Amino acid sequence: MFLVRVVLPVVIALAGVALIATGGEASDGAGVLLLGVALLVVLANVFIRLTIDSQREREEEARNRARGVWPDEP
Repeated sequence: MFLVRVVLPVVIALAGVALIATGGEASDGAGVLLLGVALLVVLANVFIRLTIDSQREREEEARNRARGVWPDEP
């Protein structure tokens, strides 16, 4: 998962920066597009992780309720 969460967005962003640095109108546009894609990949990973964490918490609360343990009890 490290590859998808960290390496993939970094590689995409570096490719975008390289295109912007080479100059030219078309390569500047492609570089900005790749930077946006890298940001979207990061955001998608964040949202997926938040969803998984939230789902785990709901499952844990359901298990606790089934055992008779409520959240406000120590």
